[in-house]
Amino acid sequence: MVFVGMDHGTTGVSFTILDDETTHFKILREDLSAGKVSALKELSKRVDLNSIDLMAITYAMGDALKAVTPIEKVKNRGIKSMEGAGKVTGGGTAVYDEIENSGIPTVVIPGIHDETTCLDERFKAAYSHHASSEKVSICYNAFLETGFKNMIVSDISSNTVTMLIEHGIIKGAMDACIGAMGTIHGPLDLKMIRDIDDGVRTANECFSRAGAVKIADVYGKVSHMKDEIIKNYLNGDKKAKIAVDTMVMTIVMEIYGLAGITEKIDGIILTGSTGSMQEPIDIFGALKKQVECIAPVVRIGERSGSVGSAQIARDVFEGEKDILGIPVVK
Repeated sequence: MVFVGMDHGTTGVSFTILDDETTHFKILREDLSAGKVSALKELSKRVDLNSIDLMAITYAMGDALKAVTPIEKVKNRGIKSMEGAGKVTGGGTAVYDEIENSGIPTVVIPGIHDETTCLDERFKAAYSHHASSEKVSICYNAFLETGFKNMIVSDISSNTVTMLIEHGIIKGAMDACIGAMGTIHGPLDLKMIRDIDDGVRTANECFSRAGAVKIADVYGKVSHMKDEIIKNYLNGDKKAKIAVDTMVMTIVMEIYGLAGITEKIDGIILTGSTGSMQEPIDIFGALKKQVECIAPVVRIGERSGSVGSAQIARDVFEGEKDILGIPVVK
């Protein structure tokens, strides 16, 4: 049996193949956008495409889907719009279209939004969007890895999104534009709202420089900015240090906020390329130190998005009817 998971991330598209052995690979967005790489060609180097029993993929916000859905039943790639928050490069779109036209059995994982039936009604009332589709995969991987049924999962990378799972069901989440900072994206403060009103920048441009980068004063290619902040931090740059410290502070605030509205937490899961980082900067350790009084803190690797997608593919193929409360459409 062969199952494949895909994580449509900010800096690239990652794949995990569950076969006799587990295989991971990632294609950078810049290479996809420039047409240098075919995702299916890269996948075929690692597995016979005809042997894939089921693939599960994520794409963008996933806000037009309420269930894990066969790709042939999905309209407009499962999204309401390509406009708004988030950097659009076209690389992930090319991958989606390749997979859709390939004939490989595939399901598309939805995002978490105000039409997600398993969410607490108060979260649906408060926010229109909560988390993009790969966060469902990350939560599922965390659920299987730890066995926790009541947990907070914080995915920290280019942006930070933190999810609340109660009794094995996703009940709420704090999206990147309203909660904690990531390395690149973050919440829009009053100055940025004024910049938008005054026509200085679009909302998307503000969102894409509202993370640690705005404090570290580092801008450039998305795939390079985190490394630039780390380099400056290690070189003793004061802006980089306060940027990292501030990002950590906002994440701790977000975790405490979700902890304050639930009765029981079995554990706190930290993941993502930044959240799982222990070298050269121990961001995982800094976060753990401040939140371990709430519950045990567990680190899972930055591949949790693609791994969780592959696990969803496997379990849907084997007859699972819902993923953390999100229904599966046959």
